[in-house]
Amino acid sequence: MIGNLDITILQQLWWIIAAIVGSLFLFLNFVQGGQTLLWQVAKSDIEKALVINSLGRKWELTFTTLVLFGGALFAAFPKFYATSFGGAYWVWILILFTFIIQAVSYEFRKKPGNLLGEKTYELFLFINGSVGILLIGAAVGTFFTGSNFTLNQFNQVSWTHPLMGLEAAFSLFNLSLGLFLVFNARVIGSMYLLNNIELSTVPDLEQRLRRACLTNLVCALPFLLYVLASLLLMNGYSFDESGIVTIVSGKYLENLLAMPIVLGLLLVGLVLVVWGVISTSFLGGFKAIWFGGLGTVLVGLAVFFIAGFNNTPFYPSKVDLQSSLTIYNASSSHYTLTAMSYVALVIPFVLAYIVYVWKLMDSKKIGHDDINDSKAY
Repeated sequence: MIGNLDITILQQLWWIIAAIVGSLFLFLNFVQGGQTLLWQVAKSDIEKALVINSLGRKWELTFTTLVLFGGALFAAFPKFYATSFGGAYWVWILILFTFIIQAVSYEFRKKPGNLLGEKTYELFLFINGSVGILLIGAAVGTFFTGSNFTLNQFNQVSWTHPLMGLEAAFSLFNLSLGLFLVFNARVIGSMYLLNNIELSTVPDLEQRLRRACLTNLVCALPFLLYVLASLLLMNGYSFDESGIVTIVSGKYLENLLAMPIVLGLLLVGLVLVVWGVISTSFLGGFKAIWFGGLGTVLVGLAVFFIAGFNNTPFYPSKVDLQSSLTIYNASSSHYTLTAMSYVALVIPFVLAYIVYVWKLMDSKKIGHDDINDSKAY
């Protein structure tokens, strides 16, 4: 029974659940990636309408998954939620703001007589897909580079940098991770649009999407290589049996070697993304989104597991090592984790429903009839 599980097992279980939700969010960033491709690949009003209406059917899934990820962290690891959102609030406010203007854009872009005009809302979509994802990548990067916070004996957070979280975007590692996520979102965004739009009447759009898929992988590679090289060479954070945190040389390389399954997830994920691009750009495939999407999920899982397992603080403090957060000192009580685990048993049924609805939504590709519909975005 779940209630008889040791609290350590529950803490690890909920880090895995949070990692799965966060990785699914990275996959669903194909919406944001597609938004940033709009002006690059759509050269006519018809092409623009096809792209926006294709993405418009899925944009709520990304936002909902982001909220679910935040909710899971709040319930399972409340000390992290309080520390990050209580101290680095500017970065999170900006991230949420980019998702708010995304929602507003899909709702009002085609409203008759709107004051801002279509191009302004399209600019909002671009900001959500670029700035929003960049800042999310920078925030995730702090799992490895650390943040500027201290906690007192009452767990009250004090942030020691005046930018209150935005300083994360000025770290080369964090910035590189953020830019990689932006370009990867554009890669899987192009794959999704190829799979979802009826392209027989707009062959030029198909060619541009295939070209964009390859171009954005090439743009992503330098940032990916820098992130991987840094993970293998950089100092990391570790804690011992008594919970004392220290800086360890080559910690994240040690994690990969100590957890070969995680190393396998990382390598297989990268191969799947590259294969998706090859299938799209050179073999004329239309289903590559499932290779690129699965690859993105596997890479995301590897990143979360490297950051949180093998005695690694997942939210280290650069200014006070002993304030660093681990999945053990930041978690909820045994009672809360147990109750949440029972609720989590319904997750497979929810996922099955999402797959069913997704299949219904994509049973017919987006065509001219959809962009002329009264409910078109």
